[in-house]
Amino acid sequence: MDLAAHDRIRAAVRRIPRGRVATYGEVAARAGLPGRARLVGTVLRNSPEGTSLPWHRVVGAGGVLSVGRYAPYAARTQQMRLEREGVHFTRGGRVIMARHRRGGP
Repeated sequence: MDLAAHDRIRAAVRRIPRGRVATYGEVAARAGLPGRARLVGTVLRNSPEGTSLPWHRVVGAGGVLSVGRYAPYAARTQQMRLEREGVHFTRGGRVIMARHRRGGP
């Protein structure tokens, strides 16, 4: 287990501004781990409950709320948290990425 990589992933997630989202792949790239999107998911999934890490700002490609595969209630929690930050969704429940994707490095 590469703890330094996990720390870089958590740091990249913390840099996502309120009201913005990034995909798992984008977080991996910003953490210097291109192609390691699944590792991002693993790190977020294994984060302690009650952490201040803004895990809800990380979404699947195309704005999909993908946390529900592991914990069905989590997708609803994620959507509610994002909505409180002003993030908008399509009728199909995807984040409107053109409006809310985190820009810049």
